[in-house]
Amino acid sequence: MIRVVLADDQALLRGAFRVLVESEPDMEVVGEAGDGAEAVAVARRTGADVVLMDIRMPGTDGIAATREITAADDLGGVHVLILTTFEADEYVIEALRAGAAGFLGKGAEPDELLTAIRTVAAGESLLSPAATKSLIARFLGAGGPSRAAEERLAVLTAREREVLAEVAAGLSNEEIAERLGVSPLTVKTHVNRTMAKLSARDRAQLVVIAYETGLVRPSTG
Repeated sequence: MIRVVLADDQALLRGAFRVLVESEPDMEVVGEAGDGAEAVAVARRTGADVVLMDIRMPGTDGIAATREITAADDLGGVHVLILTTFEADEYVIEALRAGAAGFLGKGAEPDELLTAIRTVAAGESLLSPAATKSLIARFLGAGGPSRAAEERLAVLTAREREVLAEVAAGLSNEEIAERLGVSPLTVKTHVNRTMAKLSARDRAQLVVIAYETGLVRPSTG
C-alpha cells in the first residue's frame, strides 16, 4: 500500500486529491497538510511514501519543506512529487535541486497523477522531457558552465558520463540499455554509481547536474 500525504493550502484541492487517491486499491491518504512545516511533520508521523507537495504555501513553502524532507535521515524513504501550475518555472528547478523526485502540473489528468504517484513511490523520477528541457533551457542554460561545475564530472568514467547524458535526455534504463548495447542491469549499476559519486538523491537531480555542468546543453530547436 502506497502511503500518501497531501500538502496544499487549498482544502478543496486536497479533498479532490483524496477522493482520487483513495479510489485506488493500492493507495491510501495517511495525512494532509496546509503548509510546508506541517507536511514535514505529517510525513514523519505517518511514515509516508509519497508527499504531493504544492510549491506555494504560506509559511514554510514547498521548496523548503522538500529540502527538509530530503535532508532528514529518518525520512529517507519519503519521495516528494511537486504539483505546480508551471507559472513560475524557476520554483520547479529549485524544487528539483532540493531533492524532489519530479513534478506534475495541477491540470494533469487523473490517470497521470496516479501513475506519477506509483512512479515516485517505486523510487523512480517523474520528469516530463518537454517540460524539463524548457525549464533547463530557461534557467540553467544562460551562460556557460563554470570550471568548478565542469570539474565536478571528473569523478565519472567515460561510460558514466555517457549514461548521465542519456538520463538527462529523459531515457529509461531500458531505453539507455538498448541505445548503448548493454543490459538494463548494467545501466542501473552505472546510474547508481553516478548518483553516489555526484551525491545525487535520484534521477531528477542527475538531470539538473547534467545541465548545470554543461555535459548536456539545452536544445535551441
